[in-house]
Amino acid sequence: MKTKKYKIKILKELDIKLILSILSIFIFGIIMLSSATHARDTGNYSKIIKQIIAFSLAVILILITLMINYNTLGKNYKAFYIMSIILLLIIWVPGLGKVQEGSRRWIKLGPLYLQTSELVKITFTISYAKIVEKRRGKLNTIKELIPVIIYAMPILVLMLIQPDLGGTIVFGCIIFGMLFVAGLNIDIIKKAFIGLLILVPLIYMLMAPHQKVRIQAFLHPDDLSYPGNYQVVQSMIAIGSGGSKGKGLYNGTQNNSNFLPVQDSDFIFAVIGEELGMAGMFTIIFLYMMFIIRMINMAREAKDFYGTLIIVGVTSMFTYQIIQNIGMTMALIPVTGVTLPLISYGGSSLVSSLISLGLVLNVGMRKKKINF
Repeated sequence: MKTKKYKIKILKELDIKLILSILSIFIFGIIMLSSATHARDTGNYSKIIKQIIAFSLAVILILITLMINYNTLGKNYKAFYIMSIILLLIIWVPGLGKVQEGSRRWIKLGPLYLQTSELVKITFTISYAKIVEKRRGKLNTIKELIPVIIYAMPILVLMLIQPDLGGTIVFGCIIFGMLFVAGLNIDIIKKAFIGLLILVPLIYMLMAPHQKVRIQAFLHPDDLSYPGNYQVVQSMIAIGSGGSKGKGLYNGTQNNSNFLPVQDSDFIFAVIGEELGMAGMFTIIFLYMMFIIRMINMAREAKDFYGTLIIVGVTSMFTYQIIQNIGMTMALIPVTGVTLPLISYGGSSLVSSLISLGLVLNVGMRKKKINF
Protein backbone atom coordinates (compact mmCIF):
# COMPACT_ATOMS: atom_id res chain seq x y z
CA MET A 1 0.00 0.00 0.00
CA LYS A 2 2.81 2.37 0.92
CA THR A 3 4.54 1.68 -2.42
CA LYS A 4 1.32 2.45 -4.32
CA LYS A 5 0.85 5.74 -2.42
CA TYR A 6 4.47 6.63 -3.11
CA LYS A 7 4.04 6.06 -6.85
CA ILE A 8 0.91 8.21 -6.96
CA LYS A 9 2.51 11.01 -4.96
CA ILE A 10 5.69 11.04 -6.96
CA LEU A 11 3.78 11.13 -10.26
CA LYS A 12 2.13 14.31 -9.01
CA GLU A 13 5.61 15.87 -8.99
CA LEU A 14 5.93 15.54 -12.78
CA ASP A 15 7.01 18.78 -14.43
CA ILE A 16 3.84 19.98 -16.18
CA LYS A 17 5.63 22.82 -17.98
CA LEU A 18 8.02 20.42 -19.71
CA ILE A 19 5.21 17.99 -20.54
CA LEU A 20 3.12 20.77 -22.11
CA SER A 21 6.17 21.93 -24.04
CA ILE A 22 6.77 18.42 -25.42
CA LEU A 23 3.11 17.98 -26.36
CA SER A 24 2.98 21.38 -28.09
CA ILE A 25 6.00 20.58 -30.27
CA PHE A 26 4.75 17.07 -31.07
CA ILE A 27 1.24 18.26 -32.07
CA PHE A 28 2.81 20.99 -34.21
CA GLY A 29 4.95 18.28 -35.81
CA ILE A 30 2.00 15.97 -36.53
CA ILE A 31 0.20 18.81 -38.33
CA MET A 32 3.28 19.59 -40.43
CA LEU A 33 3.88 15.88 -41.09
CA SER A 34 0.36 15.57 -42.46
CA SER A 35 1.30 18.25 -45.00
CA ALA A 36 4.80 16.93 -45.75
CA THR A 37 3.40 13.44 -46.48
CA HIS A 38 0.46 14.81 -48.56
CA ALA A 39 -1.80 12.66 -46.38
CA ARG A 40 -4.87 14.87 -46.90
CA ASP A 41 -4.63 14.62 -50.69
CA THR A 42 -3.67 10.96 -50.99
CA GLY A 43 -5.67 9.62 -48.08
CA ASN A 44 -2.54 7.75 -46.95
CA TYR A 45 -2.13 8.46 -43.25
CA SER A 46 0.23 5.54 -42.59
CA LYS A 47 3.18 7.69 -41.51
CA ILE A 48 0.99 9.81 -39.27
CA ILE A 49 -0.42 6.68 -37.65
CA LYS A 50 3.07 5.18 -37.21
CA GLN A 51 4.29 8.41 -35.62
CA ILE A 52 1.39 8.47 -33.15
CA ILE A 53 1.91 4.77 -32.35
CA ALA A 54 5.62 5.44 -31.72
CA PHE A 55 4.66 8.35 -29.44
CA SER A 56 2.18 6.17 -27.54
CA LEU A 57 4.74 3.38 -27.14
CA ALA A 58 7.29 5.89 -25.85
CA VAL A 59 4.80 7.22 -23.28
CA ILE A 60 4.29 3.68 -21.92
CA LEU A 61 8.07 3.18 -21.72
CA ILE A 62 8.44 6.54 -19.98
CA LEU A 63 5.86 5.62 -17.36
CA ILE A 64 7.73 2.39 -16.68
CA THR A 65 11.03 4.26 -16.48
CA LEU A 66 9.61 6.86 -14.09
CA MET A 67 8.98 4.16 -11.50
CA ILE A 68 12.73 3.49 -11.31
CA ASN A 69 14.75 6.05 -9.39
CA TYR A 70 17.38 7.53 -11.70
CA ASN A 71 20.00 6.92 -9.03
CA THR A 72 19.18 3.22 -9.19
CA LEU A 73 19.89 3.42 -12.93
CA GLY A 74 23.13 5.22 -12.12
CA LYS A 75 24.28 2.42 -9.83
CA ASN A 76 24.17 0.14 -12.87
CA TYR A 77 26.16 2.51 -15.07
CA LYS A 78 28.67 -0.18 -16.06
CA ALA A 79 25.87 -2.38 -17.41
CA PHE A 80 24.48 0.56 -19.41
CA TYR A 81 27.95 1.26 -20.82
CA ILE A 82 28.37 -2.37 -21.93
CA MET A 83 24.88 -2.21 -23.42
CA SER A 84 25.94 0.87 -25.41
CA ILE A 85 28.91 -0.98 -26.89
CA ILE A 86 26.79 -4.02 -27.76
CA LEU A 87 24.12 -1.91 -29.46
CA LEU A 88 26.75 -0.25 -31.65
CA LEU A 89 28.41 -3.59 -32.49
CA ILE A 90 25.24 -5.53 -33.27
CA ILE A 91 24.77 -3.65 -36.55
CA TRP A 92 27.79 -5.60 -37.89
CA VAL A 93 26.13 -8.97 -37.36
CA PRO A 94 25.55 -10.54 -40.83
CA GLY A 95 21.88 -10.79 -41.70
CA LEU A 96 20.86 -8.44 -38.89
CA GLY A 97 22.66 -5.18 -39.64
CA LYS A 98 21.50 -3.25 -42.70
CA VAL A 99 23.27 -0.73 -44.92
CA GLN A 100 21.29 2.26 -46.18
CA GLU A 101 22.64 5.24 -48.11
CA GLY A 102 26.22 4.09 -47.57
CA SER A 103 25.99 3.79 -43.79
CA ARG A 104 25.55 0.78 -41.52
CA ARG A 105 23.35 2.12 -38.74
CA TRP A 106 20.27 -0.09 -38.61
CA ILE A 107 19.18 -3.58 -37.63
CA LYS A 108 16.14 -5.21 -39.21
CA LEU A 109 13.59 -6.65 -36.80
CA GLY A 110 10.86 -8.13 -38.98
CA PRO A 111 9.17 -5.22 -40.77
CA LEU A 112 10.90 -2.65 -38.56
CA TYR A 113 14.26 -0.92 -38.90
CA LEU A 114 15.91 0.15 -35.65
CA GLN A 115 18.74 2.66 -35.53
CA THR A 116 20.62 1.39 -32.50
CA SER A 117 22.58 4.59 -31.93
CA GLU A 118 19.31 6.29 -30.97
CA LEU A 119 19.03 3.94 -27.98
CA VAL A 120 22.70 4.44 -27.17
CA LYS A 121 22.03 8.14 -26.62
CA ILE A 122 20.01 7.05 -23.59
CA THR A 123 22.27 4.28 -22.23
CA PHE A 124 25.42 6.36 -22.75
CA THR A 125 23.94 9.41 -21.02
CA ILE A 126 23.07 7.30 -17.95
CA SER A 127 26.56 5.78 -17.75
CA TYR A 128 28.68 8.80 -18.70
CA ALA A 129 26.92 11.07 -16.21
CA LYS A 130 28.04 8.75 -13.40
CA ILE A 131 31.65 8.77 -14.66
CA VAL A 132 31.71 12.57 -14.84
CA GLU A 133 30.01 12.91 -11.45
CA LYS A 134 32.93 11.09 -9.83
CA ARG A 135 35.39 13.55 -11.37
CA ARG A 136 33.59 16.77 -10.59
CA GLY A 137 36.10 19.54 -9.98
CA LYS A 138 38.95 17.27 -11.10
CA LEU A 139 39.11 18.29 -14.75
CA ASN A 140 41.80 20.94 -14.55
CA THR A 141 44.58 19.19 -16.46
CA ILE A 142 44.94 16.98 -19.52
CA LYS A 143 46.03 14.15 -17.25
CA GLU A 144 42.81 14.40 -15.24
CA LEU A 145 40.75 14.59 -18.44
CA ILE A 146 42.26 11.48 -20.07
CA PRO A 147 40.18 8.87 -18.13
CA VAL A 148 36.83 10.45 -19.09
CA ILE A 149 37.95 10.79 -22.73
CA ILE A 150 39.11 7.15 -22.86
CA TYR A 151 35.72 6.08 -21.49
CA ALA A 152 33.96 7.89 -24.35
CA MET A 153 36.31 6.90 -27.18
CA PRO A 154 34.83 3.44 -28.00
CA ILE A 155 31.41 5.06 -28.53
CA LEU A 156 32.81 7.82 -30.74
CA VAL A 157 34.93 5.42 -32.80
CA LEU A 158 32.05 2.99 -33.33
CA MET A 159 29.86 5.89 -34.49
CA LEU A 160 32.53 7.15 -36.88
CA ILE A 161 33.04 3.80 -38.60
CA GLN A 162 29.33 3.40 -39.42
CA PRO A 163 29.98 6.16 -40.72
CA ASP A 164 27.73 8.67 -38.94
CA LEU A 165 29.46 12.01 -38.50
CA GLY A 166 26.29 13.81 -37.47
CA GLY A 167 25.56 11.21 -34.80
CA THR A 168 29.17 11.37 -33.59
CA ILE A 169 28.84 15.13 -33.11
CA VAL A 170 25.64 14.56 -31.11
CA PHE A 171 27.57 12.34 -28.69
CA GLY A 172 30.36 14.91 -28.64
CA CYS A 173 27.86 17.55 -27.51
CA ILE A 174 26.53 15.28 -24.76
CA ILE A 175 30.09 14.71 -23.55
CA PHE A 176 31.12 18.37 -23.73
CA GLY A 177 27.94 19.57 -21.98
CA MET A 178 28.54 17.29 -19.01
CA LEU A 179 32.26 18.04 -18.75
CA PHE A 180 31.66 21.80 -18.96
CA VAL A 181 29.14 21.73 -16.11
CA ALA A 182 31.49 19.49 -14.10
CA GLY A 183 34.13 22.21 -14.17
CA LEU A 184 36.22 21.56 -17.27
CA ASN A 185 39.13 24.01 -17.28
CA ILE A 186 38.61 26.85 -19.78
CA ASP A 187 42.26 26.66 -20.89
CA ILE A 188 41.74 23.03 -21.91
CA ILE A 189 38.70 24.07 -23.97
CA LYS A 190 40.77 26.74 -25.73
CA LYS A 191 43.61 24.33 -26.45
CA ALA A 192 41.20 21.66 -27.68
CA PHE A 193 39.59 24.16 -30.05
CA ILE A 194 42.97 25.22 -31.46
CA GLY A 195 44.01 21.57 -31.78
CA LEU A 196 40.78 20.79 -33.62
CA LEU A 197 41.44 23.58 -36.09
CA ILE A 198 44.93 22.27 -36.74
CA LEU A 199 43.58 18.75 -37.31
CA VAL A 200 40.85 19.85 -39.75
CA PRO A 201 42.85 18.75 -42.87
CA LEU A 202 43.51 15.31 -41.34
CA ILE A 203 39.87 14.93 -40.26
CA TYR A 204 38.76 15.81 -43.79
CA MET A 205 41.10 13.18 -45.28
CA LEU A 206 39.62 10.51 -43.00
CA MET A 207 36.02 11.34 -43.89
CA ALA A 208 33.88 9.01 -45.97
CA PRO A 209 33.41 10.06 -49.66
CA HIS A 210 29.80 11.16 -49.16
CA GLN A 211 30.82 13.27 -46.15
CA LYS A 212 33.50 15.03 -48.22
CA VAL A 213 30.87 15.75 -50.87
CA ARG A 214 28.69 17.44 -48.26
CA ILE A 215 31.58 19.64 -47.12
CA GLN A 216 32.44 20.57 -50.70
CA ALA A 217 28.78 21.30 -51.38
CA PHE A 218 28.66 23.62 -48.37
CA LEU A 219 31.79 25.47 -49.54
CA HIS A 220 30.44 25.79 -53.11
CA PRO A 221 26.73 26.55 -52.62
CA ASP A 222 26.19 27.70 -56.21
CA ASP A 223 27.50 24.50 -57.80
CA LEU A 224 24.44 22.30 -58.35
CA SER A 225 26.61 19.41 -59.53
CA TYR A 226 26.92 18.54 -55.85
CA PRO A 227 23.87 16.45 -54.80
CA GLY A 228 23.69 18.13 -51.42
CA ASN A 229 23.38 21.56 -52.98
CA TYR A 230 20.22 20.63 -54.84
CA GLN A 231 18.62 19.72 -51.51
CA VAL A 232 19.67 22.95 -49.84
CA VAL A 233 18.74 25.17 -52.81
CA GLN A 234 15.24 23.67 -52.92
CA SER A 235 14.96 24.14 -49.17
CA MET A 236 16.00 27.80 -49.39
CA ILE A 237 13.56 28.40 -52.25
CA ALA A 238 10.77 26.93 -50.13
CA ILE A 239 11.66 28.98 -47.04
CA GLY A 240 12.21 32.18 -49.04
CA SER A 241 8.95 31.86 -50.97
CA GLY A 242 7.00 31.53 -47.72
CA GLY A 243 7.52 35.17 -46.82
CA SER A 244 6.20 36.42 -43.51
CA LYS A 245 2.90 34.50 -43.35
CA GLY A 246 3.52 31.57 -45.70
CA LYS A 247 1.45 30.13 -48.54
CA GLY A 248 -0.91 28.43 -46.14
CA LEU A 249 -0.98 24.97 -44.58
CA TYR A 250 -1.08 22.24 -47.29
CA ASN A 251 -0.48 24.87 -49.99
CA GLY A 252 3.31 24.75 -50.33
CA THR A 253 4.21 24.42 -54.01
CA GLN A 254 7.74 23.16 -53.37
CA ASN A 255 6.34 20.62 -50.94
CA ASN A 256 3.38 19.49 -53.06
CA SER A 257 5.52 19.22 -56.21
CA ASN A 258 8.00 17.02 -54.31
CA PHE A 259 10.90 19.34 -55.06
CA LEU A 260 11.90 19.25 -51.40
CA PRO A 261 14.11 16.25 -50.54
CA VAL A 262 13.10 14.12 -47.54
CA GLN A 263 10.49 16.73 -46.66
CA ASP A 264 8.91 14.57 -43.97
CA SER A 265 12.18 14.14 -42.08
CA ASP A 266 15.46 16.00 -42.59
CA PHE A 267 13.90 19.00 -44.39
CA ILE A 268 10.55 19.35 -42.65
CA PHE A 269 11.61 22.78 -41.36
CA ALA A 270 11.54 23.97 -44.98
CA VAL A 271 7.89 22.85 -45.20
CA ILE A 272 7.18 24.95 -42.10
CA GLY A 273 8.90 27.96 -43.68
CA GLU A 274 7.07 27.64 -47.01
CA GLU A 275 3.59 27.04 -45.66
CA LEU A 276 3.59 29.04 -42.41
CA GLY A 277 6.29 31.60 -43.27
CA MET A 278 8.37 33.51 -40.75
CA ALA A 279 5.47 33.34 -38.30
CA GLY A 280 5.53 29.54 -38.32
CA MET A 281 9.33 29.33 -38.10
CA PHE A 282 9.48 31.76 -35.18
CA THR A 283 6.67 29.86 -33.46
CA ILE A 284 8.50 26.54 -33.50
CA ILE A 285 11.81 28.20 -32.57
CA PHE A 286 10.03 29.88 -29.63
CA LEU A 287 8.57 26.53 -28.54
CA TYR A 288 12.03 24.97 -28.71
CA MET A 289 13.51 27.84 -26.69
CA MET A 290 10.91 27.36 -23.94
CA PHE A 291 11.62 23.62 -24.08
CA ILE A 292 15.39 24.08 -23.65
CA ILE A 293 15.07 26.80 -21.00
CA ARG A 294 12.74 24.60 -18.94
CA MET A 295 15.28 21.76 -18.97
CA ILE A 296 18.10 24.12 -17.99
CA ASN A 297 16.04 25.27 -15.00
CA MET A 298 15.29 21.65 -14.07
CA ALA A 299 19.03 20.90 -14.18
CA ARG A 300 19.59 23.69 -11.67
CA GLU A 301 16.82 22.39 -9.41
CA ALA A 302 17.98 18.73 -9.38
CA LYS A 303 18.60 17.35 -5.89
CA ASP A 304 22.04 15.95 -6.77
CA PHE A 305 24.80 16.49 -9.29
CA TYR A 306 24.18 13.19 -11.06
CA GLY A 307 20.65 14.33 -11.85
CA THR A 308 21.99 17.66 -13.10
CA LEU A 309 24.42 15.88 -15.43
CA ILE A 310 21.68 13.66 -16.90
CA ILE A 311 19.54 16.70 -17.74
CA VAL A 312 22.54 18.62 -19.10
CA GLY A 313 23.44 15.68 -21.36
CA VAL A 314 19.90 15.45 -22.75
CA THR A 315 19.65 19.23 -23.13
CA SER A 316 22.97 19.37 -25.00
CA MET A 317 21.79 16.63 -27.35
CA PHE A 318 18.52 18.41 -28.20
CA THR A 319 20.15 21.83 -28.52
CA TYR A 320 22.66 20.59 -31.09
CA GLN A 321 20.07 18.65 -33.09
CA ILE A 322 17.72 21.65 -33.26
CA ILE A 323 20.48 24.06 -34.34
CA GLN A 324 21.98 21.58 -36.82
CA ASN A 325 18.70 20.70 -38.54
CA ILE A 326 17.42 24.27 -38.84
CA GLY A 327 20.87 25.54 -39.86
CA MET A 328 21.32 23.00 -42.67
CA THR A 329 17.93 23.82 -44.22
CA MET A 330 19.13 27.43 -44.60
CA ALA A 331 22.66 26.60 -45.83
CA LEU A 332 24.21 27.86 -42.59
CA ILE A 333 25.63 24.44 -41.65
CA PRO A 334 26.71 21.45 -43.84
CA VAL A 335 23.96 18.89 -44.40
CA THR A 336 23.90 15.87 -42.09
CA GLY A 337 21.24 13.28 -41.37
CA VAL A 338 20.20 14.92 -38.09
CA THR A 339 16.43 15.15 -37.76
CA LEU A 340 14.32 17.90 -36.16
CA PRO A 341 13.50 16.59 -32.65
CA LEU A 342 9.88 15.57 -31.95
CA ILE A 343 8.79 16.78 -35.40
CA SER A 344 10.61 14.80 -38.10
CA TYR A 345 9.17 11.43 -39.12
CA GLY A 346 10.99 8.44 -37.66
CA GLY A 347 10.01 5.94 -34.96
CA SER A 348 13.49 5.23 -33.58
CA SER A 349 14.33 8.92 -33.27
CA LEU A 350 10.99 9.85 -31.69
CA VAL A 351 10.98 7.01 -29.16
CA SER A 352 14.59 7.61 -28.08
CA SER A 353 13.99 11.36 -27.81
CA LEU A 354 10.95 10.84 -25.60
CA ILE A 355 12.66 8.27 -23.37
CA SER A 356 15.55 10.74 -22.96
CA LEU A 357 12.98 13.30 -21.84
CA GLY A 358 11.59 10.63 -19.54
CA LEU A 359 14.99 10.65 -17.82
CA VAL A 360 14.70 14.42 -17.40
CA LEU A 361 11.20 14.04 -15.90
CA ASN A 362 12.56 11.25 -13.67
CA VAL A 363 15.15 13.61 -12.20
CA GLY A 364 12.69 16.50 -11.92
CA MET A 365 9.99 14.56 -10.06
CA ARG A 366 12.48 13.45 -7.38
CA LYS A 367 13.87 16.87 -6.50
CA LYS A 368 11.66 16.91 -3.39
CA LYS A 369 11.44 14.43 -0.54
CA ILE A 370 8.10 12.62 -0.61
CA ASN A 371 6.44 12.43 2.84
CA PHE A 372 3.42 10.34 3.84
